[in-house]
Amino acid sequence: MINTLAHLTLILRRFAAERDWEQYHAPKNLIMALSVEVAELMEHFQWLTEEQSSRLGPEKQQAVREEVADVLIYLVRLADRLDIDLLAAAEEKIARNAEKYPVAVSRGNADRPGSRQDPS
Repeated sequence: MINTLAHLTLILRRFAAERDWEQYHAPKNLIMALSVEVAELMEHFQWLTEEQSSRLGPEKQQAVREEVADVLIYLVRLADRLDIDLLAAAEEKIARNAEKYPVAVSRGNADRPGSRQDPS
């Protein structure tokens, strides 16, 4: 059972090495593959209403689950190749977002400074 990002990283590193795929796992290639997988994930939601997207049937849920796994796998491989600690990066980003979007101003408000909705 994979129970940490570090463990997943090692498994994916070994998986690629056993198949001699390291040569294909340049950051550029991994980013492109990640983009394709995100597009495949989006495709499952393309014509759904917001309500439908929150209540997927079993077959659609399984298909989405597989695409989410593909996205995670490529993201972890990319982070590994670029020596990025995903958990540390996420923690730092959450802290920056907390400063940028304080609860008192942001609670229940979808408009964000710098977003397309915000003219400032």
